Amino acid sequence: MKIVIIDDDKLVSLSLKTILEATGEIEVLELGQNGQEAIALYQKHKPEVLLMDIRMEVMSGLEAAEQILRQDPSANILFLTTFLDDEYIVRALRLGAKGYILKQNFESLLPALKAVANGQSVFGNEIVTRLPDFLSQTRVFDYSTQGITEKELRIIELVAEGLSNREIASQLFLSEGTVRNYLSSILEKLDLRDRTQLAVFYYQNR
Repeated sequence: MKIVIIDDDKLVSLSLKTILEATGEIEVLELGQNGQEAIALYQKHKPEVLLMDIRMEVMSGLEAAEQILRQDPSANILFLTTFLDDEYIVRALRLGAKGYILKQNFESLLPALKAVANGQSVFGNEIVTRLPDFLSQTRVFDYSTQGITEKELRIIELVAEGLSNREIASQLFLSEGTVRNYLSSILEKLDLRDRTQLAVFYYQNR
C-alpha cells in the first residue's frame, strides 16, 4: 500500500515511516509538514491513503482535506491526531474524511490504513460512542421532500446505529443485495458519498 504522511513534527513522521515500512505492507512515498504540502503531495502521488495530522502551521489538515476532497471526492484521508476535539471530529466527518484515530492508539493504525485503502471508514471507539452527543441536532429534516420512503428511513436509522448491511438485512427480512440497492438509492437522493456521511447527516437532522 502506498501512502503519504503529513505531520508538522518531523520526528513523528520519520518514526511512522520507519515503523510502517518495517511491516513490509506499506510504502511511504513522501513526507510533508503542513496542509499546503499535503495538497501538493496528494496531487503528485495520488496515494492510496493520505495519513495526516490536523493542527499544523501554514495550513491545517482539515483545510487541506477540504481542498483535496473538493478536487477528488474519492481521496482516502485518514486523520491521525492527539486531539479528541469535538469540533475537529465533526468537521472531519462533514468533509468526508475516511477516518479519525488518535495517535495514542498506535496499534490500530495499520488495520485502519488497510480498511481505509479498501474504501471503509474508520473511527476510534472514543469517537463512535460520542457521535450522537457532539453532532448538532438543531434542524429537523423532512426526508419525504427528497423522496425518502419509510423503509429507506428505517435503513438510515439502522446505519446510524452502526449496523452492517447483513444485520440490517436480518432485521428487515431483506437480502443483503436489496439493502445495498436501497443504500445506493438513499445516498443518491441525499447527495451523500457513503454510509459515514449518511450517519452524520441523520444525527445532524433528527
